[in-house]
Amino acid sequence: MNTIIASFRIIEGKEAEAEEAMQKHAATVEANEPGVLTYVFLRAAKDPALVTVFEIYADDDAVAAHRAAEHQKAFGRLFGSVFDPATVQIQRQDRVSGFSR
Repeated sequence: MNTIIASFRIIEGKEAEAEEAMQKHAATVEANEPGVLTYVFLRAAKDPALVTVFEIYADDDAVAAHRAAEHQKAFGRLFGSVFDPATVQIQRQDRVSGFSR
């Protein structure tokens, strides 16, 4: 399993457009990428412009398929107009322990 945590900021004034894009993208990933086990957009309670994406993939092939998917490329094109590309941080995480239900 591969876990990725990504974060970035919504450009001021683009909150509604960003929320719609995130909802649409998550639904598209769920419908089209069976190797994506978890894909959740989160907004910080104290700083709602800060978005974190929590992603769990079945394997490296699922990560590669996600990166190559046209809908992922389309979402990426929103950086600059809806999301601030200068704030992007992506970290691959190694699971130490824990569970999900």
